[in-house]
Amino acid sequence: MSEIELSKEEKVLRMVKRVLTDIARDTYAPPGQRHPLSGETMQSMRDCLALIVARENELAEAAGRPNTMRPHYVDEPRKASVVVQLDDKLKRSGQAKEGE
Repeated sequence: MSEIELSKEEKVLRMVKRVLTDIARDTYAPPGQRHPLSGETMQSMRDCLALIVARENELAEAAGRPNTMRPHYVDEPRKASVVVQLDDKLKRSGQAKEGE
């Protein structure tokens, strides 16, 4: 897999996003327990992450790179795949030739 050269801004955004998600993961509170962060702080973190993702998308688009940051399931069909369907007439003519 080829590594894409990221700009300084993209590296900073990626690092800040990683730190924010690490904080969210490290401060996770099981159901029924009080969360150590206030609701306002959690919402601010969500807002920051949304802004980071929006800017990452803008930078990727400006650089002409596809944004492949979104996870995909292994069995998820690819959007670029093309399905070719044969015309019924072709199917029938092929069967007639085989039966001759």
